[in-house]
Amino acid sequence: MIKGLYETHLFVADIDVSIAFYKNMPGLEFCYYEKERKIAFFWIGKPKQAMLGLWEKPKEKIDKRHFAFRCDADDILYSSVDFLKSRGIKPYNFLNDGSETPMVFAWMPALAIYFEDPDGHELEFIAILDGPSRPELGVISYDDWKKIA
Repeated sequence: MIKGLYETHLFVADIDVSIAFYKNMPGLEFCYYEKERKIAFFWIGKPKQAMLGLWEKPKEKIDKRHFAFRCDADDILYSSVDFLKSRGIKPYNFLNDGSETPMVFAWMPALAIYFEDPDGHELEFIAILDGPSRPELGVISYDDWKKIA
């Protein structure tokens, strides 16, 4: 019955700051704003296929959340880190090597890079990779993945 995830919503402290942040994400299209309720919506990818909703709430009512944007592997590898940094957004991974390079979750396998929005919600660019799942490898660099894939 389930065909995919259609929408997700976040509580944000300042709707205007969050609208400006998400308007800069490629693949998101601002589609609706309701000033009285302080809510905004973005299409994710093609219009009417998936949606992100933002709802302004007092800062103390905001629980940090996580979700991932599906991307192409080449975009993650060759432009995501520069894109984020050029907007003052710090990319990070789970490699514990001090780098800001995309990583591979070998159990999927998937290529990913993380970052935060203005409210500290943990966001991710992710792309499923070809090849078999290798859960025993944990989280590894893309260079290491290429050597064994």
